[in-house]
Amino acid sequence: MAAEILFVDDSRLTLQMSKDLFLSRGISILTASNAEEALELFKQYEIAVVVSDNQMPGMSGLDFLTHLRNVSPDTVKVLISAYIDLPTALAAINSSEVFRYLLKPWQDEEILGAVKEGLRRYRLNRTLRREDESVLRSLAQTIELKDPSTKGHCDRVAVYALMIAEAMGIPKEAQRQIKYGSWLHDCGKIGVSEFILNSSNQLTDVEFETMKMHTYWGADLAEKAHLSDMATNIIHHHHERYDGTGYPTGLAGEAIPLEVRIVSVADIYDALTMDRPYRKGYPCAEAREMVRALAGNSLDPVIVEVFLSVVPDGPLPTTEELTGKSDLVAAEKELSISLSRAKTVPPGFTA
Repeated sequence: MAAEILFVDDSRLTLQMSKDLFLSRGISILTASNAEEALELFKQYEIAVVVSDNQMPGMSGLDFLTHLRNVSPDTVKVLISAYIDLPTALAAINSSEVFRYLLKPWQDEEILGAVKEGLRRYRLNRTLRREDESVLRSLAQTIELKDPSTKGHCDRVAVYALMIAEAMGIPKEAQRQIKYGSWLHDCGKIGVSEFILNSSNQLTDVEFETMKMHTYWGADLAEKAHLSDMATNIIHHHHERYDGTGYPTGLAGEAIPLEVRIVSVADIYDALTMDRPYRKGYPCAEAREMVRALAGNSLDPVIVEVFLSVVPDGPLPTTEELTGKSDLVAAEKELSISLSRAKTVPPGFTA
């Protein structure tokens, strides 16, 4: 799936003029007539650059671009307004991380130039992110070495979580952050001794309190590494329970971030199927029924149903297959062409 350019404006004439301009340079664009419609497109497409009018019915352009910081933080944002408004311009820069602030009516070369530079910035960010991916995944695999029984757990949790997220229509950028959080959800275990991690006996109260600290230590690592809020949420809260009896903060129901509720289902299912020092892994069919039984207490019942509908009976796809790594290469090639053309669980269970 190629990365796209999106124009958002409540004026059909402006959208048509934008389409014609970019098509004249050999570039197709997506369009939306309001912010709500645009947000739906973010669930279907990888958006490299978004150009949005500010004054629109419903959600304003500024509010829309601010919201995109969580939905698709890598998307480069261009805000357009019909008049000079210094407070809005400052808010766009400070709150929405807007790349360019342009006035209507814009000049053709001006808008082409802004999009061209935006595409370059997007490609650079994605290149850096891909390098980060290899580092993040290697870190997760290194942490797993402390507990040999969990080998491959982080990758499988990411696969299950991405399957759920895709079925729920979660935006692509959010899926990427869910993948990072899944890989690193147990990164705080780097501060837990191998004696506790590999114990075949029930943990003492003191040992269990030490184990619980991995959620705090992991969140601290995530913040220092400047990971996204979504990834940090997963690392910090993946042991919360839907009924509020989990840790570290006792969040309950929808107060638990959606990304956390998704990963929790994936985490518990995979942990149930794994051999651990204190028990053998359960067969997949039995583990599925155990997950179903946990709906409403440990796990979000809606997400459990989604998981049970998408988990395969056969081999799992890889995270690369789910996130379309090969598609990303194709997308970058298309962006390069566009640039050149524009140049003119049970009680006490621990996962």
